[in-house]
Amino acid sequence: MNAIIFSALLGVVMMFSGIFTTNKQAIKNIALVCLTLLLVANLANHYEWYSIKIDTKQMFSFGKYGYFFNTIAITATLLYVFVSGDDIVKVGSYGAEYFALIFFVLCGVTILSSYNNLLMLFLGIEIMTIPLYILTGSDKKNLHSNEAALKYFLMGAFSTGIMLMGIALLYGSSGSFGIESIVNNTTITLMKVPILEVIGLMFVFVSMLFKVSAAPFHFWTPDVYDGAPTVFTSFMATLVKVAAFAGFLRLFDHAFGSLKTTWQIWAGAVAVLTLIIGNITAVYQQSVKRLLAYSSIAQAGFMMLGLYGLGDGAREGMVLYAASYSLATIAIFSVLTRMNDYTIEGFNGLAKKDPWIAGILAVCLLSLAGIPLTAGFLAKFYMLQAALSAKYGLVVVVIAVLMAAVSVYYYFRVLQAMYFRAAEEGAQFPAFSTGFKRVLTLIAILILVLGIQPGLLLHYLYF
Repeated sequence: MNAIIFSALLGVVMMFSGIFTTNKQAIKNIALVCLTLLLVANLANHYEWYSIKIDTKQMFSFGKYGYFFNTIAITATLLYVFVSGDDIVKVGSYGAEYFALIFFVLCGVTILSSYNNLLMLFLGIEIMTIPLYILTGSDKKNLHSNEAALKYFLMGAFSTGIMLMGIALLYGSSGSFGIESIVNNTTITLMKVPILEVIGLMFVFVSMLFKVSAAPFHFWTPDVYDGAPTVFTSFMATLVKVAAFAGFLRLFDHAFGSLKTTWQIWAGAVAVLTLIIGNITAVYQQSVKRLLAYSSIAQAGFMMLGLYGLGDGAREGMVLYAASYSLATIAIFSVLTRMNDYTIEGFNGLAKKDPWIAGILAVCLLSLAGIPLTAGFLAKFYMLQAALSAKYGLVVVVIAVLMAAVSVYYYFRVLQAMYFRAAEEGAQFPAFSTGFKRVLTLIAILILVLGIQPGLLLHYLYF
């Protein structure tokens, strides 16, 4: 409960900080202090040092998994602000408000990690996504940003309507919003399930696919990610996506666990379709930003494997995937934000100009590709292992491995540009500060350490 309350209150603090100072560096520092306080408050809950006691009427179910996921999300946001805070305050004249919106997004994330009621699921999703509509259109002078915000808002509103319809049907069937009361946990067959329950399940499933940008409901993602300010795209593509998946897993594990045979085949089909569309389309992209947008769709396909083979291995894999994917993508986008040219050719000769930054980007790209000794490899391994336990799991895993091989191709296009091509005449690269490089180095080290010793992270799920 600490994280939910503190994230909301600290968001208000950030709003009022803009009244007392217009110094952009001071606003960034206030945000870092507030994120540190939020992290400490969540850890106090996790280790039972101090907890705010509120009777939630069983609408929340707090546990180690939720607290641990919150810790990963807040830590990743802290690193995100460290490397991209200067770029956030440069987007417009409302730096404090942008950080306030980020805190409100985190409030939605913390709700999704621990909800126990369909109403809280709805509130968590909306609290998380509504600030993103504003952040997407924050570059008011850019028509692409305005278009992206409008498209995101319309698609988000449409998917929210579908979710509410599904929730209404589930309530009509069970008479309760509690996720553990929706389906009786005894063994049942499809013929014994009320038709309202099946239709409600399908509606909620489709709406969640919109939120995580899984195929065939992914079509808004490339345009929105490409049009939004790059510094906010990394936040949208990482923490928001993995938080939506955490909510996805919680709902289908607790509410629809006894209907697993009904929705499991849907999840497998969606995972395969998402992997194929995301990876194949990414091959043809010339813009690194758009390539990463399609890459995020492909990564959603791998995370769908966790839902397909839902179990303890899938939960561990989701935690590791959340950490590895968020760290790598935040680091890549932080560099991309400062580049003058977003095309692949814009990275030509970067290794010669700044070998340290190129090396860090190489580690992050290799992790996204799932190369051994990186956290991304083990995250994918956990997901594939979970999928094997499901019906038709071997077929799904073979397709996933083939698509992972395709992803290596387009990630290596960026590596090839950095290391094996000469910079174009007159090309200029940004100067990266020492502090910026230190934080990126820390991220690269974390990716490698988790790739060698994932137990350092997963250990805290059980102890």
